Amino acid sequence: MFYWLMKHVFIGPYFDTVFRPWVLGDENIPKQGGVIIAGNHLSVIDSFVAPLAIDRRVYYLAKSDYFTGRGLQGRLISWFMQAVGQLPIDRSGGKASEASLNTALKVLGRGDVLGIYPEGTRSPDGKLYRGRTGVARMVLEGRVPVVPCVVIDTERVMPPGKAIPRAARMGIIYGKPLDFSRYYGMTGDRWILRSITDEIMYEINRLGEQEYLDVYATSVKSQIEAERKAELEQRKAKRR
Repeated sequence: MFYWLMKHVFIGPYFDTVFRPWVLGDENIPKQGGVIIAGNHLSVIDSFVAPLAIDRRVYYLAKSDYFTGRGLQGRLISWFMQAVGQLPIDRSGGKASEASLNTALKVLGRGDVLGIYPEGTRSPDGKLYRGRTGVARMVLEGRVPVVPCVVIDTERVMPPGKAIPRAARMGIIYGKPLDFSRYYGMTGDRWILRSITDEIMYEINRLGEQEYLDVYATSVKSQIEAERKAELEQRKAKRR
């Protein structure tokens, strides 16, 4: 009920009025059955924008930090994320990541729509980065098609670090479903997983025409953070 109210009464009408999102290819979303929507990731609002354009409910994987906050604010954020269909995913690896994968497979097993960002994190600079093979594992184990999705200009509406969105138009493009049934039963082959992931990223890149870099976005973020810390240390040293 809360999801329906947010989509049709609160967030949906607000987005339509203020941001006037344009949509292409929404007919490519299967009417029923499990399916993965794999998209680029430019802003924290991406998980709210893409589902507004289609009739089916979308469950997005979100970092577990949103669900583990303390105090009243932390509990409210956790409740809100769960109410709008967000699912916690632990990216630390090992058993935690395996549990997150199983959660995603339950969604697909029910015949629902799962949203995922193969890059694993928001782009730090608007470019498209190398996809992680977790999406390929979900495809093979869930035995579902993949709809590539591209959000456009959402980083202009709500740039990283900003809490209040700006009035700017944005768009959503859904590509034709990708069928990887020829690879079913090959989950243990890492080359197959990489091939599937790269094909998904190619389609996302083709739809959005972002500049593509064949490195992980997390590595770029770590480098940027290291450079910022070094610059800060240099400034502190000059003041002494």
